[in-house]
Amino acid sequence: MNLHKLELLIKQKEGMKLDFKQSLKLDTESEKKEFAKDVIAIANSIGGRGYLIIGIKDKDKKIIGVNPEDLQEERLQQIISHRCDPPVNIRVESVKYKNKNIGVITIFKSFQRPHQMRQTGAFYIRRGSTTDIARRDEIASMFQEVGLIHNELIPIYNLNLKVFNRELINQYLKKMGIAKNEKMEESIWNNLGIIHFDSETSKFYPTIGGLLLFCDHPQRYLPYCSIKIITFKGNRKITNIIDGNIIEMLNRCREFINTYLKDIDYPKEAIIECIANAVVHRDYMDILRDIVVLIGDNKVEISNPGTLPKGSNIHTIMKDNNPSRRNNWLYHRLLLLDNHNQFLRTGIGLQKINRMFEKVGKVKFLNIEKRNLFKVVMPGLKRYSKKDKI
Repeated sequence: MNLHKLELLIKQKEGMKLDFKQSLKLDTESEKKEFAKDVIAIANSIGGRGYLIIGIKDKDKKIIGVNPEDLQEERLQQIISHRCDPPVNIRVESVKYKNKNIGVITIFKSFQRPHQMRQTGAFYIRRGSTTDIARRDEIASMFQEVGLIHNELIPIYNLNLKVFNRELINQYLKKMGIAKNEKMEESIWNNLGIIHFDSETSKFYPTIGGLLLFCDHPQRYLPYCSIKIITFKGNRKITNIIDGNIIEMLNRCREFINTYLKDIDYPKEAIIECIANAVVHRDYMDILRDIVVLIGDNKVEISNPGTLPKGSNIHTIMKDNNPSRRNNWLYHRLLLLDNHNQFLRTGIGLQKINRMFEKVGKVKFLNIEKRNLFKVVMPGLKRYSKKDKI
């Protein structure tokens, strides 16, 4: 690392990818464990490379310095290999700064998340400037990111098969060309991922994806899977909750938006397109937030829990005719179930939305990794004239 880069880091505040330490003591097992926790937390946190800066006080940035002999890369790598699973790739350097040696441990961006502590099995992440144990939904999101699990196929063990609308499933099977067979019903559902067979209990349980598509009211069991549409009447904010299975929610959203904006020449299809993208790409392990649609004079915003898939960015998504999808199982079922064929418009979604607003303003696509959010911000209603009433 060069001196200029180090100076830039020192000027920054501690955060998810940056931690300052006055010293690094590794004499006891507990000290080695704390070092491994910090490395794991930074490697697991969203973003690029991370850094541990040794020899600087974290509060007042006073330069203390370190003995380079105390930062032997081989020893630090051994500690990490012994305690981190899978091991985290690091680089150890000593940089001369204001006549003192500063230790810099670079923690490279990991494509093997999540990392865990071998001895305890715990997963750690950074919350702001502190190291914390990762929550269940955060761990699940990391596993899904690397393809180790698929959220839609996770079973819900406190439910039975009575939650399903069998007619919806039969309609889906008919579209697939699968004949109705009551004797083989559970086996067929299991093979399609609608339910999961648990070998320990010898029982079938609904999957998250099965509930989202074939339950009349999945929000009873997955309350975070609604869509909120926020509108305004004067200074008063009105929240409209849209629930039901995914197809039903999309139909209700379409009806609501067409009715609410019937007197305005606004590109309604752009909002509907964004909502359809949101239900396919949302992070269903983020149980704290819904999809939120805000329709106001200054902006129309669709906020979706779940950033773009790993390796994707706004520019690649805009150009790609076959983009990566977070919930691929869900997407392929919706292709058959959706009578409006909005999921067949592969590769034109974001580009099409951009073109709809060329004459009035720009559309912003925001991939907010730190908050696990993806937002589409479109021009507000005041940019468009009201239709003449006949």
